[in-house]
Amino acid sequence: MTALEDRPQAEEPRRERPERRIGTVYTALTAWLSRPLADFHLVLALTGLLTSIGIVMVLSASSVASVDPATGSGVYSLFKKHLVFVLSGSVVFYVGLRLPLKRIRALSSMAVLVCLGMLALVLTPLGSAGGGAQRWFVIGSFSVQPVEFTKVALALWGAHVLVTKYGLLHQWRHLLVPVVPVALLMFALVMAQPNLSGTITLGVVLASLLWFAGAPKRLFAVLFAGGIAGVVVLALTASYRAARVLSFLSPANDTSGAAYQATQAKYALADGGLFGKGLGQGPSKWAYLPNVQNDFIFAVIGEELGFVGCVVVIGLFVGLTIVGLRIATRNLDPWIRIVAGTLTVFTVSQAGINIGYVVGLLPVTGVTLPLISAGGTSIWVTMFLMGVLANAARHEPESVAALRSQGPGKFGRLLRLPAPDVYRPPTRRRGSGRATASRGARPSARRTRSAQPAERRRAARDYGRRSTRRGTT
Repeated sequence: MTALEDRPQAEEPRRERPERRIGTVYTALTAWLSRPLADFHLVLALTGLLTSIGIVMVLSASSVASVDPATGSGVYSLFKKHLVFVLSGSVVFYVGLRLPLKRIRALSSMAVLVCLGMLALVLTPLGSAGGGAQRWFVIGSFSVQPVEFTKVALALWGAHVLVTKYGLLHQWRHLLVPVVPVALLMFALVMAQPNLSGTITLGVVLASLLWFAGAPKRLFAVLFAGGIAGVVVLALTASYRAARVLSFLSPANDTSGAAYQATQAKYALADGGLFGKGLGQGPSKWAYLPNVQNDFIFAVIGEELGFVGCVVVIGLFVGLTIVGLRIATRNLDPWIRIVAGTLTVFTVSQAGINIGYVVGLLPVTGVTLPLISAGGTSIWVTMFLMGVLANAARHEPESVAALRSQGPGKFGRLLRLPAPDVYRPPTRRRGSGRATASRGARPSARRTRSAQPAERRRAARDYGRRSTRRGTT
């Protein structure tokens, strides 16, 4: 055999190159995600990308609906209003990022009381009615919807109550009271408006709280069955809700009635194809699809940016889910863990409901697409909870150690963020059944807490002896 035949063939290294590249990329990504402030930077990036996409799409979708010869409004009137809400929402985001989490937790009880008062006042003549519902406070040219603030207040306060009773959650009365009765009162006030979509999202917040607090799984089966039964009863007791359900089950029978929006949204998605018609070139905003800048803005994304644009938006929300749950698992404080997980599930579930009824998988409910749809109160609330989520990312143990040893970093200096406090679990009191907060967000299973009998302790080998010698520390 010649020397040329002994040499390895040139094709074998080429086959290994893609594998090596994939391994190199995976190693680099894993190394970057293991950095202390990776989650904090990811929350900032995802929030900025989703907000930027929302600004561009609202500008494209609202240009036709903004023109009103009666009021003299121009092409950019709705876009300017949305831009004002985004800029003010940036201030709200900074407040959620800058405010200490202990302070936010201390204010959660007052926030729940204020939100309950607002839900009751909106049903009085102080509230504004429109579209068959009374759910807004109108102040000048701006409107405020109290149910949006109620969702965040329930998440923060519910986590505070459940963490306070952390060692007693194996008992049903401590697990359910007072979180569930207060949530049911909120449900009743929201349904009195009426607002079925707000009630559904409040139910998602309640279920997320109980899940991350470690409630038994059989409770969720009961809650799920009761929630489905309640939605069916509420949907059939009102004529317009029943029409939406029937149009969802058989959309071809009423394409010009209750199923008009859902049908037009499917046409817009199908018209976009793979790469879309281009920004501003979609015809659906020319009065073919109502509320195109609010509830059905995902249809405009599919029409103008195509399937690729839809995949990018869905991928950003999937990334937000991964980062939010990662923040929840990497924190030590049980309150931060429950809040981070609940706010993440609440935000992503809203996006899932909106995308679901746009593509025809769910009945139309009127839930906005977070950070993308035009709106005032929803933008403020979403920006605030994104700020709280970024604040929670800075309280991860590795982030706390890095910020205290190496300084605040570039973003910390730019935003003048204080160094987060080190988490110290509360000490266990003698004679009380409350256990020390553990690392996990879900408390351990119920165990017998009875100590050894007195006779067995006295018979122990080291009973009565000092653990240290006299005079030592």
